[in-house]
Amino acid sequence: MPSPELAVTLVVLDLVGIFVFAVTGALVAVRKHLDLFAATVLAGVTGLGGGFIRDVLIGATPPAALADWRYLLVPVAAGVLTFLFHPTVGRLERVVTLFDAFGLALFCVTGALKAVDYGLGPLPAALLGMVTGIGGGVLRDVLAGRVPVIFEGALYATPALAGAGVAVVLDRADLSLLVVAAAGFGTCLGWRLLALVRGWQAPMPRGPANV
Repeated sequence: MPSPELAVTLVVLDLVGIFVFAVTGALVAVRKHLDLFAATVLAGVTGLGGGFIRDVLIGATPPAALADWRYLLVPVAAGVLTFLFHPTVGRLERVVTLFDAFGLALFCVTGALKAVDYGLGPLPAALLGMVTGIGGGVLRDVLAGRVPVIFEGALYATPALAGAGVAVVLDRADLSLLVVAAAGFGTCLGWRLLALVRGWQAPMPRGPANV
């Protein structure tokens, strides 16, 4: 069981990740010219959706986001702030993208390790780690009426799956939680940042779609 100091640190990091994910959801609403309610809904879905899906699938009910009021307040606050100050937030989008990469790395690891704690095998746990990181963004894009960005060549889901996989494999080797989390986090974050800096994309079909 983590120490009180570590537990507080993990909660803070979790809330920061949710806040950044929620900002990206609210930005989508603003750019779609949707209202304040839509901005808060998309913020909440983006920040909490992946965790909701994971918790329901592993039977961790009620989902963590419903058991702690802070997990509901943070995305709502992010949505309202982004809606009110979207010109400023839009100019900081590169910073938001950077923190989004940190949130992805954090969530894929914590999601995978929680799935392991609930008795899942390595592959299902790694997949649920990935879902924790990307699920909210997929739900956001579906609700906003656009193709999810992870299907348009962005290297986003693959780094999340890799980070979750590394964490699950090392966890089975009985290493310390800090080592396991750091390795998975670093794998996902490093790959995602390299993809952003170098413009790496997933393979896309070539030539006309004659099908």
